[in-house]
Amino acid sequence: MTRPEVGYLLPTRDQAVHGRHEPKRLVAQARRAEALGLDAVWAGDSPVTRPRADPLLVLAAVAEATERIALGTAVLLPALRHPILLAHQLATLDRLSDGRVIAGVGGGFPNPHTEAQFAALGIEFGTRISRMTEALEIMRLLWSGDEVSFRGAHFDFRDVRLAPPPARPGGPPIWLAGSGPAALRRVARHADGWLPYPIDPTAYAADLAVVESVAARPITPALYVTLCLDDDPDRARERLRVSIERYYNAPLEFVASIQALFAGTPGEAAARLRAYAAAGARHLVIRTATDDHEAALEEFADRVLPLLRADGSR
Repeated sequence: MTRPEVGYLLPTRDQAVHGRHEPKRLVAQARRAEALGLDAVWAGDSPVTRPRADPLLVLAAVAEATERIALGTAVLLPALRHPILLAHQLATLDRLSDGRVIAGVGGGFPNPHTEAQFAALGIEFGTRISRMTEALEIMRLLWSGDEVSFRGAHFDFRDVRLAPPPARPGGPPIWLAGSGPAALRRVARHADGWLPYPIDPTAYAADLAVVESVAARPITPALYVTLCLDDDPDRARERLRVSIERYYNAPLEFVASIQALFAGTPGEAAARLRAYAAAGARHLVIRTATDDHEAALEEFADRVLPLLRADGSR
């Protein structure tokens, strides 16, 4: 089994839920994640539905405060932004970080809260997927460094060149979220990586086989997963419930039916993550369900990360 890379989701949403708006504290956590040997830090996006600090601005600060760690968005919603501006921001961030950016993107989960977010920004919710796929095509064109033109269903422009170009030729890798037949086909057609959250490793392996059977390029298989660690599994489950229902404003049972969640001991968590790695996951994006994110990061790095690193080789 190939040892997976491991990333940490900065708690931008959790800060907002608790009414604490301390972006410098997020930057300090990113520095600590790098010092603890993690491979990436990630930041989520939702300006209205689940508001939090802007992910690209947070990651720009992290880029200056770190040296090695990759910087990812988990996930950014391209349909909410004009692709010329988004391509410009990501290219500049890639320059600031010396080529460490991963553009994790998604269409937005279909529910009334997400629809309200699109409505607030004057964007028709039903167009979000076609807007996103056009945006991905446009960003790659602009990241070429050439003067480009585009005419599509949503965007139309002539003779545009971005400066600065990204640090890497072709720009940051694009990792696309999503499960289900249509989403998997989009991953295969448009993405460099896949960032889903299937509820079990068997489902993950089956979906990955679909992606790899039709992908036009090599795909990095990743996983977004929420962990709540406690030596008492019952207490871990109750803490997970509180965190998830506060974060998503939805019952734990509903979120658990669609998203990878785990509550239990560090050893059990490592075993669960190794099962996803055995199913093909090569990068794990870890979100901790907790009220103390600094302590949870330390606990994960001390008690789970060594168990993940002990198996396999890179």
